Amino acid sequence: MKLRRRVLKKHAMPELVLTPLIDTFATVLVMFMITAPMVQNSIKVDLPFGKSKEVSTAQEHIITLSKDGKIFFNNYPTGKKDLVAVVQKALGNKEDSPVFVKADRSISYGKVIEVVDQLKEAGVRYVAMSTQPI
Repeated sequence: MKLRRRVLKKHAMPELVLTPLIDTFATVLVMFMITAPMVQNSIKVDLPFGKSKEVSTAQEHIITLSKDGKIFFNNYPTGKKDLVAVVQKALGNKEDSPVFVKADRSISYGKVIEVVDQLKEAGVRYVAMSTQPI
């Protein structure tokens, strides 16, 4: 019986294949890009119901009145005394920019009107009340 002699070939250095890693990274990146606009940090407010269309603007300014009476401007807490100055600073020269008021349904009508009066004092021309669709 004849023994064969094995010829050892020099193997190339092992390579790290990055294509699957890049594909996975790109997929995760696309998922985050799609879901990020859907996530919205906001204050929990139980809005009243109303028949109206949704209004979409480029730059929304939102005043939120929470159940415990706290006032938020664009999700940042503010006091009644500071509201006029904060709104004037945020609006700048854009007096035609609407301000949306989201008030919890348990808040009294008088407190909402006080906030609307402060917005008018700050120079806001258009105040819109936010409601839940029926």
